[in-house]
Amino acid sequence: MYVIMAYDVNEKRVGKVLKKSREYLTWIQNSLLEGEITEAKFKILKSKIENIIEFKEDSVTWYVLSSEKLIKKESMGVEKGIPDIML
Repeated sequence: MYVIMAYDVNEKRVGKVLKKSREYLTWIQNSLLEGEITEAKFKILKSKIENIIEFKEDSVTWYVLSSEKLIKKESMGVEKGIPDIML
């Protein structure tokens, strides 16, 4: 499955949410990540994020698609989500 994650969390928790999310998804821009993920890993990620955020202050939105092929994506400006190249 392909997941897009958008979040708006308190400044105190932004770093923790980003760090944990980047273990599973690719950082695209501030508060936005995306990537291919298995259903099992998605459940783990959601559980870990749930343990970080405060439900009365923060919000996380997940867009779940069956495939990246269903998205037409266009970008302008600086690309922040360029994968690291390992040699």
